[in-house]
Amino acid sequence: MHVPDGFIDAPVSLATGAVAAAAVAVSLRGARRELGGAAPADGLGGERTAPLAGLVAAFVFAVQMLNFPVAAGTSGHLLGGALAAILVGPFTGVLCISVVLLMQAVLFADGGLTALGVNITDMAVVTTLVAYGLFRLLLAVLPRRRSSVTTASFVAALVSVPAAAVAFTLLYALGGTTDVPIGKVFTAMTGVHVLIGIGEAVITALTVGAVLAVRPDLVYGARGITAPLQLRTSPLRSGTDAAPAPDAAPVPASAKPARSTRRFALAGLLTALALAGVGSYYASASPDGLEKVAHDKGIDSKTEEHAAKDSPLADYQVADITDGRISGGLAGVIGVGATLLVGTGVTWVVVRRRRDRAAAANGTATANGTAASETV
Repeated sequence: MHVPDGFIDAPVSLATGAVAAAAVAVSLRGARRELGGAAPADGLGGERTAPLAGLVAAFVFAVQMLNFPVAAGTSGHLLGGALAAILVGPFTGVLCISVVLLMQAVLFADGGLTALGVNITDMAVVTTLVAYGLFRLLLAVLPRRRSSVTTASFVAALVSVPAAAVAFTLLYALGGTTDVPIGKVFTAMTGVHVLIGIGEAVITALTVGAVLAVRPDLVYGARGITAPLQLRTSPLRSGTDAAPAPDAAPVPASAKPARSTRRFALAGLLTALALAGVGSYYASASPDGLEKVAHDKGIDSKTEEHAAKDSPLADYQVADITDGRISGGLAGVIGVGATLLVGTGVTWVVVRRRRDRAAAANGTATANGTAASETV
């Protein structure tokens, strides 16, 4: 659903650019809490979560290269807002998807540079807000167990994709550069993106479920999901086990001893590299949902040439390498590496600023306390 230059006029592009910039600024502030951990007891300090946020961005980049068929002549790909929000938090999720979109636009000429605000607003902000809001709502009514996290992930991801399609339709109604009946755009966009949403939901639920199975402490959306502690004694004379203690306190998953994330991060990185470097070769070559609708309805009649069309990685191919499989795979690997570096760099800056603020606050408190003692 990467919007190219020329689909949306300049005023709306500028307005969405302002919205995107504001959303990123707010997300930078919100991500300080998510990356730093709510409290020491949660075992999720910035040293552990900042690299994982970069890894999530790299993983989303890799999976977005795997277009899957959804209808005759149409494909879809992961948007990733739901997945990122559930794994690392909604504010950090917006940052992750924004980094992915920036890398794709600058390095791979995928998604217009003047339309970057449109794409961040639609694919990063809308999908994340809708998905995480629905995810939390579902967790509030579902039983408090891990399977509920996976179920809520599936539904939230499914809804987030047509929500993004609706958001694009609204933006097109405000600033579309071609005279196409908005009703036709709405029907076509929502129809195909409901199908794409099913693929998004499957990928999101499988990924969240896999992380929950091995490292539930690293899933932001699973924080607070507890398992009741059941006390059992030796079998009673009647041959039955003792019932669970009614007053047994729940044991948070985060109460488990903190474990190193290096092995997990390495496995995630290798998976992303394999998906981008090898799996992308087998992706569907059909146009994605927006491209198909734009071509069928004439929305693309005023598409502008991409400013980065001469990039050595344009169209996810490395220049001067004639073998398509090697060229595309190498481009994917480079993209994963670049996204990981930028994503990790952004989140490290957020964590560092949080540390500096905390240190400054502690220094001020200590100085005030010393001054008060001297006065007494």
